Amino acid sequence: MSRIAFIGLGNMGLPMAVNLKKAGHDLVVYDTIAAAREKAGAEGMTIAENAAAAVGNAAFIITMLPNGAIALRVFEDVVPAARKGAAIIDCSTIDVGSAKKAHEMASAAGLLPLDAPVSGGIGGAAAGTLTFMVGGSDAAFEMAKPLFDTMGQKAVHCGEAGTGQAAKICNNMLLGISMIGACEAFALAEKLGLSAQAAFDVISTSSGACWSVNTYCPVPGIGPQSPADNDYKPGFAAELMLKDLGLSQEAAAQVGQSTPMGLNARQLYDRFASGSGAGKDFSGIIEYLKTAARS
Repeated sequence: MSRIAFIGLGNMGLPMAVNLKKAGHDLVVYDTIAAAREKAGAEGMTIAENAAAAVGNAAFIITMLPNGAIALRVFEDVVPAARKGAAIIDCSTIDVGSAKKAHEMASAAGLLPLDAPVSGGIGGAAAGTLTFMVGGSDAAFEMAKPLFDTMGQKAVHCGEAGTGQAAKICNNMLLGISMIGACEAFALAEKLGLSAQAAFDVISTSSGACWSVNTYCPVPGIGPQSPADNDYKPGFAAELMLKDLGLSQEAAAQVGQSTPMGLNARQLYDRFASGSGAGKDFSGIIEYLKTAARS
């Protein structure tokens, strides 16, 4: 068992840390929010005074933070305090440029960095069924693989620095687009007098089948249990989808790639998340689309 420093104990970070603790690892943790620190303490984790104090004797450092600017500030604090040879794993979803800067900072200090954003939401974090998309060296990936296996069900080594973040934003751009498509199809079916169940039975077994229909159907009472069956209480919040779609458009602009569907999805989620969708699951955009004016 290893000593692990875990920085960032929010809705995703805390359950990930809990699973590592349950597996027998020694966790020293920190979060800027007192309530998060208290919850971690109640789980038997050691609470550090600050982020730098958490990492000194750790073989692994894991961060789960809101954005690239915060991630880089935390790296500036913890990298000088970490022991050489430690693996530092950033599970935040951030821009590719910040991920590469974090790699450079850690590598220069003799650490083994990985960018390893996750898919699976709060439920996957709690259940230990996350998918990790990982960028970094082969040696760092092999060192961290047992931890990925504890916190998730799959870890894909995508390539060198930044490729984990690239995989995450490409995946979530497609997810946002496909969810809008699924919602439009079900909204149109309703207006045409076709029941949601009949639409699901056809689409889920035909060429329109996709995760947004088959696994995460945005219509209550149809298909497997999903946030639609719980008044769209978020498994993956609309605000987080908007963030990821923004990252995809930033990356697309940097490399000159046209992504018109991704751009339109970002605009739709911007309107949804800043209005009726605030605090709701991203699949709740079906309610917005049902009432949106046809242009």
